[in-house]
Amino acid sequence: MTDVAFDRAVGDPTPVQPASRPNLDKGFNPLTMILFFGILAAGLLFVAYSIYVDINATGVRVTTYLPYILLFVALLIALGFEFVNGFHDTANAVATVIYTHSLPAEVAVMWSGFFNFLGVLLSSGAVAFGIVSLLPVELILQVGSSAGFAMVFALLIAAILWNLGTWFFGLPASSSHTLIGSIIGVGVANAVMRGRDGTSGVDWTKATEIGYALLLSPLFGFLCAATLLLLLKFIVRNPALYAAPEGNTPPPLWIRGLLIATCTGVSFAHGSNDGQKGMGLIMLILIGTVPTAYALNRALPESQVAQFQKTSEAASKVISAKGAGHSIIGDPRPAVTQYITVRHINEGTYPSLAVLVKDVGDQVARYGTLSKVPAEAVGNTRNDMYMTSEAIRFLMKDKENDLNKEEIATLNAYKGSLDAATKFIPTWVKIAVAIALGLGTMVGWKRIVITVGEKIGKSHLTYAQGASAELVAAGTIGAADVFGLPVSTTHVLSSGVAGTMAANGSGLQWATIRNLLMAWVLTLPCAIMLSATLYVIFSRMF
Repeated sequence: MTDVAFDRAVGDPTPVQPASRPNLDKGFNPLTMILFFGILAAGLLFVAYSIYVDINATGVRVTTYLPYILLFVALLIALGFEFVNGFHDTANAVATVIYTHSLPAEVAVMWSGFFNFLGVLLSSGAVAFGIVSLLPVELILQVGSSAGFAMVFALLIAAILWNLGTWFFGLPASSSHTLIGSIIGVGVANAVMRGRDGTSGVDWTKATEIGYALLLSPLFGFLCAATLLLLLKFIVRNPALYAAPEGNTPPPLWIRGLLIATCTGVSFAHGSNDGQKGMGLIMLILIGTVPTAYALNRALPESQVAQFQKTSEAASKVISAKGAGHSIIGDPRPAVTQYITVRHINEGTYPSLAVLVKDVGDQVARYGTLSKVPAEAVGNTRNDMYMTSEAIRFLMKDKENDLNKEEIATLNAYKGSLDAATKFIPTWVKIAVAIALGLGTMVGWKRIVITVGEKIGKSHLTYAQGASAELVAAGTIGAADVFGLPVSTTHVLSSGVAGTMAANGSGLQWATIRNLLMAWVLTLPCAIMLSATLYVIFSRMF
């Protein structure tokens, strides 16, 4: 519906001034740029200082600087991914406030950057380890080896390259989609290089769970945003809400406040969800390069260590009872690793896991607290805990596990204790990722903002359309964060804008929709092939 037709529909035959294109070319003033680079430099110094303090607290003497050089390079790449993620996904939050003239472009991106920063700092951490659990267990256990470094470098560089490529063409592709494809590519390549079926290199149950979230989120965004717009039209009869902006005039104060609030919600939710992906990968890097400081949660209070002993004893009884009548001679770890890889229970699964659970409990009891685990034993203790946690995770999903509800609850409690000791995120990692993602939102945003704001629908975005799309995006991403699922901010928001255009009868620009669909379809296979290729190359280089 054109502006004139809309006015006539509400009883005003006078044409309004058509909405003008927002000014997207105004640069930042020199003071802003000085502040930008100042925060960037301060962030890097803060990271270096935090690592120094953590390593110094372990009391380990530094004999070679090679691991720290590798650590520095890997951290730069990981933070670079979050930086690119920031400017690639900024449009999802700011396009609506810019194109409704609710905020000037330069103010909108700084506002979004700040709330992305807060979103990362206040995130739960559940998504971080949901992403990591997709990686092959054998690579996680040897993350400090050449294969581990090849894995981290391959998946991060592949994700950065695809994000930069889609950004260059102004396509709002999904950073989540890209990263997950990169992880799958590494897993498949690792399995093939080890002479196994490529499908065995990935936790396909977890991948399917995440895949459903990525697949359904754009459909959910389209339908919910369209429904919300129609519901608003039915409940709120104020015509101003459903009109496009007049010239460069800002909307009425209450509409402006609504749009800024939805922009804030999407920015915060994006930081909370997307920032965690970088956290999980940074923790892998830290565990691989300086395990003495980061393999175990040395800050875990003694009360939780005592609780660990209780849950360990209870879990040991449950697993030993299931393995009664069978005995294990020698190292139980190969049998447990085999179960994690093939996920098929055999007669050695329960007895081997029972021995490993007892061994982990003995290690913790021997040292009293995790902070007293000797440097030379940290890596092994952490690997045993992680392996046990993963085995229990797969065991509880296995239909042949023969566990009742009480036994599952006991094992869940034990797994929670294991995860508290191995799956943690230091505060400085959150701050570093928050700075990278927050600063990233302030650069390179223009290309995709234009796509979202101008090229999805045939008419100018109205206030109600912008608010509906943003509300649905913020709610979807916030819910995904609670359940530990990585969803695509890009897919939800852009499909939400398309949904409001369809519901409003505005029409869609099918050339853009086709390109978005192509990017959506191609992201996963292209990221898989790119990361698999890089993994093979890096494996031979390191």
